Amino acid sequence: ATPTPTASAPQATASPSGGQGGMAPAPSASATPSASPSAAAPSPSASAEPVPQSVEEQRKAVEQKVGAPAWAAASGLQAPADLAADPSLAEKLKAFSTLTPREAAVLPAQMQFNVPQITCAQLDARPPASISDPNQQVVACEDGAVKYLLDQAKVLGTDVSDADAVLDQTSSWVVSLDFTGDGQQKWTNLTREAFNNEGGACDASALGQDGKCRVAVVLDNEIVSSPEIQGVLTGDSQITGNFTQKDASELAGQLRYGALPVTFEAQEQQNVTATLGASHLRAGLLAAGIGMLLVIIYSFFYYRLLGSVIFLSLILSALLVFGALVVLGRQIGFTLTLAGIAGMIVSLGVAADSFVIYFERLKDEIREGRSPRSAVSRAWIRARRTIISANAITIMSAVVLYVVSVGAVKGFAFALGLATVLDLVVVFLFRHPIMTMFARTRAFLSPRVSGLGRVLPARAEQAKPRTPRVKEA
Repeated sequence: ATPTPTASAPQATASPSGGQGGMAPAPSASATPSASPSAAAPSPSASAEPVPQSVEEQRKAVEQKVGAPAWAAASGLQAPADLAADPSLAEKLKAFSTLTPREAAVLPAQMQFNVPQITCAQLDARPPASISDPNQQVVACEDGAVKYLLDQAKVLGTDVSDADAVLDQTSSWVVSLDFTGDGQQKWTNLTREAFNNEGGACDASALGQDGKCRVAVVLDNEIVSSPEIQGVLTGDSQITGNFTQKDASELAGQLRYGALPVTFEAQEQQNVTATLGASHLRAGLLAAGIGMLLVIIYSFFYYRLLGSVIFLSLILSALLVFGALVVLGRQIGFTLTLAGIAGMIVSLGVAADSFVIYFERLKDEIREGRSPRSAVSRAWIRARRTIISANAITIMSAVVLYVVSVGAVKGFAFALGLATVLDLVVVFLFRHPIMTMFARTRAFLSPRVSGLGRVLPARAEQAKPRTPRVKEA
């Protein structure tokens, strides 16, 4: 009978180091099972792989976040840190516990493994396909508790032709594995290395119950199985253990469909340091302030008293937007970006358009012979439909842009839509009521003060009684 690897869970209480070989996912698949056995030390070839420039930049950003002392202490570790023997080291490495899963994913595998503050909670939540290169060392966790340093993969998900949950001769559920032609040879070589522990591939904590090496099956950055190799397997194999039908079927599905050609491509990724981000934020807010100031200056120049309505409305809109951003930041972690600031600057133009529509409609009503006070309510009735339509188009455009876009464009669309919605609130709850109040003042009836100078005199002339001319005999 062909010897079979066992699927019993590892009993190691300490994080073992990675070793030679192992099943691994196809690089293009996010749900591809992978495995590699544990070993005493990393292979030189794995650690000498060149680091892409983008990854190097992300690592520098993480280094700045944790600080130079913490980074230096982590880089100097040759094995998992013994915090009991060196309590001061725990304080130095404390900053690594604040890293997000995405930030932890860009760290070197040795650092992920050796720093105890980098937990399985962070590693299991890494972005999909963080473990995708079969030629690199990786770190994965089993049962969310034990970290493993895994060496280069030797058997890929595409090497598995089929996997099924079946009952063996003892009526126990097992997982039957079939390999492709090339995959079978790779699997045989891997099991030979693991069974004979060639080159000291496994340390004591990586051995199974029978003292043999184990291989790790990795799926979505996590170890889903770590069977102990019980012999050199030259044919189809089985993974045995205390499986229920559900457990065996789940593992078989992970092995069978692990090589699906599914790829995830990052559309956009940015790393901005705290200093650079604060500088950009100040520049963006300064630009927004200058834009608002220019709108206010022009409104006072052109509309005079009516410009104060624009001023108060814009200030109120800005306060509402700021309050909304604070609430969103605390509730859902929303972060204001440069694109978001650009969206709010554009919304100033949308708000100014609604003022122009209302005030020009007011002038038209006065030209038609209405008194300034009655023209305010009449102009509002006619202008609000146009204002609602214009803002609705802007909001719909922002929604479509938010749905179909990614990255910075999505932030722009969100900020534009939010500011436009709040502008509508200000239009209905503030602008019209305050215009009604202004219409009752004497200043509103003064051509020079109200900004209606070219309209009111014309109406006054129309109101003067005409003296009929009498032709002399």
